[in-house]
Amino acid sequence: MNITIRPLKDNDLPTFTQWLAKPHVAPWYTPAEDWIAEVCAREGDFSFIRHFIIEADGEPIGFCQHYPYWRSGEVWHGNIPLAGTYSIDYLVGEEAYLRKGCGASALRLLIRDAFSRADASRIIVQPDIENVASQNVLKAAGFRFDAENHLFILTREGLGTSIAP
Repeated sequence: MNITIRPLKDNDLPTFTQWLAKPHVAPWYTPAEDWIAEVCAREGDFSFIRHFIIEADGEPIGFCQHYPYWRSGEVWHGNIPLAGTYSIDYLVGEEAYLRKGCGASALRLLIRDAFSRADASRIIVQPDIENVASQNVLKAAGFRFDAENHLFILTREGLGTSIAP
């Protein structure tokens, strides 16, 4: 199976909206209306976020994004420096592609794209404590849990050769 990511387009919005309502996605992406509004404003207020569709053999199966963390206004970074810090979000919306490595493959592509930014030194992610599947995908992609800051982190230096830009 060939996993790729491509920029999200307007005609992807109905599918994205459907994924947000699915039982395996909805608990982690609430309120869905905020996510939809953000994606709709991707060429305006949220142009600093790079939104992607995950495809398996050319078929849309999920969504992912990365962004410079400091631009988001979020404040869960603990003592991690703001400069050089990016964050990511990801989901596999199509049930037939769950637990097949598609999320991990897409995450490697997303990481490569984020680290292609000259200012990106690290990526931090803070999945819900109950979202074990997401935590496992992060670990498989090389992230380590930072217990002090209660988040997952991957540094440019920590990249393995399989995902290095």
